[in-house]
Amino acid sequence: MAGHSHAANVKHRKNAVDAKRAKIFSKLARNIISAVRQGGAEADTNLKLKYAVEKARAANMPKDNIQRAIKRGAGSKDGDDFEELMYEGYAPGGVALLIACLTDNRNRTAPDVKFALERGGGNMGTSGSVSFMFDFRSIFVVDMTGEQAADDFDGKAHDEESLMELALEGGAEDVLVEGDVATVFGGATDFLDVKTALEAGGAVLLSAETGYVPQNTIEVTSKSDAEKILKLIDRLEDNEDVQNVYANYDIPEEWMEELAS
Repeated sequence: MAGHSHAANVKHRKNAVDAKRAKIFSKLARNIISAVRQGGAEADTNLKLKYAVEKARAANMPKDNIQRAIKRGAGSKDGDDFEELMYEGYAPGGVALLIACLTDNRNRTAPDVKFALERGGGNMGTSGSVSFMFDFRSIFVVDMTGEQAADDFDGKAHDEESLMELALEGGAEDVLVEGDVATVFGGATDFLDVKTALEAGGAVLLSAETGYVPQNTIEVTSKSDAEKILKLIDRLEDNEDVQNVYANYDIPEEWMEELAS
């Protein structure tokens, strides 16, 4: 069940994601700039940059935008140093949250995250309070129909058997199929190998990232709590400093469809 909410969330919130594309591209650019500042502008020798670029490509970020971010990262550093921070907390219903941030001012980010949590009925946790519930892995969400392929990509439809074979041959560890979306999991260090194999086999990726996967999920039995949880995550993700929010909720599919519409 660890991948249920992730795949459903990507699928049912895609329209909202499209509406926020400019903000998403801004966050991806910030991630690329930070990676360049830390390890240089050559993706072949900077694995962090390579991952950041691959994640941007999976989100259909234009090549020109990616190159501008790399050039910016390689230029002057004045006023543009970023640090990675991880905040831990809880949403309504006891759902655990990991909030990954990339910020140039932690004195701004920490209060903003704390305020968003409290406003949404959650609370900030101490370091280590929920992180032990998650594993760091490669995560790919696949459109099984192949219909959401970019114009320049020869995407193909897959059934469970063909996707499973393709993913495992590429080094993935597990595949979870739910209707017309699937989540492929792999080791964090196998990200590029699995992504390359999936794309070579025509799999259409709705998202591709290294991130945190819950070891177990909490079943959300109240639609009211489900709505509060999703609104809280949206509020956190609206913050420019927040790169990703990982949660261990399990919300029924029909509620996800209703609340994401």
